[in-house]
Amino acid sequence: MISALIIDDHAVVRRGLRQILEETSDIRVQAEASSAAEAIELIWTESFDVVLLDITMPGRNGFDILQQVRAKYPKLPILILSMHSEEQYGVRMLKAGASGYLSKESAPEQLVNAIRKVAGGGKYVSPELAEKVLVDYELHEGKAPHELLSNREFQVLCMIGAGKTVKQIAEEIDLSEKTISTYRTRLLEKMNLATNAELTYYAITNNLLPK
Repeated sequence: MISALIIDDHAVVRRGLRQILEETSDIRVQAEASSAAEAIELIWTESFDVVLLDITMPGRNGFDILQQVRAKYPKLPILILSMHSEEQYGVRMLKAGASGYLSKESAPEQLVNAIRKVAGGGKYVSPELAEKVLVDYELHEGKAPHELLSNREFQVLCMIGAGKTVKQIAEEIDLSEKTISTYRTRLLEKMNLATNAELTYYAITNNLLPK
């Protein structure tokens, strides 16, 4: 039996996932978490065969959870379930250590197959994402500016694009305002932009913000 942990801040989503998995004979939802703190506590104290992780969480997001869990449990299968398209986050999350990436719009059968695959030690990517991964590794030029950012820089870009101030970002991801300002400076340099307004415009036009 595959034991799963669902990490998502939306109760409706968690309930829907649980209902899908209850129809299988080999997967059971052992626990649910609605925040990063709750998720980390569960992972640290219980044993799971697979973790279903949403990217967009209040406070510390999926990137932070993934990195923290990977540091302590490098072999724990983590399947990303996101409202964001694969083009936006798929390659980035796989590079960060995710075992697979699946859009929340995917069919229930895909979800079940993905869980079984990553729980068995494999990687799960759709044919479209697999092609993008291949292209990403083969081509080093012609990338969009945001694809050259570190995960933390990318996170700060999205938060600035969502209209958050340096102070708000610092409080939300538990870093100093000075550190966030440093990330902002790097963003502007790497992306050849000059203001927060330009960063916001870039994030919106490239569909990097939650819908």
